[in-house]
Amino acid sequence: MAVKRFGVSLEEDLLSELDSIVKEERFPNRSQALRYLINQHKTDKGIEDNQKVTGAIVLVYDHRILRLHSETAAMKHEYNCMVLSSQHIHLDEKNCIETIAVRGTANKVIKLSNKLLAIKGIRHGNIVISAIE
Repeated sequence: MAVKRFGVSLEEDLLSELDSIVKEERFPNRSQALRYLINQHKTDKGIEDNQKVTGAIVLVYDHRILRLHSETAAMKHEYNCMVLSSQHIHLDEKNCIETIAVRGTANKVIKLSNKLLAIKGIRHGNIVISAIE
């Protein structure tokens, strides 16, 4: 595929954000960062609600709060037809990261992710999904 050059005009704060992405993600240049962002946008927008997807839901929380583990476990059991596996790793004396591999329709996978991320006490979380087909 041929590469085309073009000029981009951005406000100073957006350019600073782009440069932060380049630095944080260790892209060799702004073009690579823009390529990544465009492809990410295509993936995010290109998945239809009923399309089959696979992905991972990542949660970070304080494992000393016992109800968090039981609430996430209950949610995984409720959606057991979509949960392929989960991994719970202790990061230090209080923090853990849980990665949940999922497969199902996009709307159901996103619904599960939103429910997990909404549990009070979850410090941070994210979902990464990709179309299967």
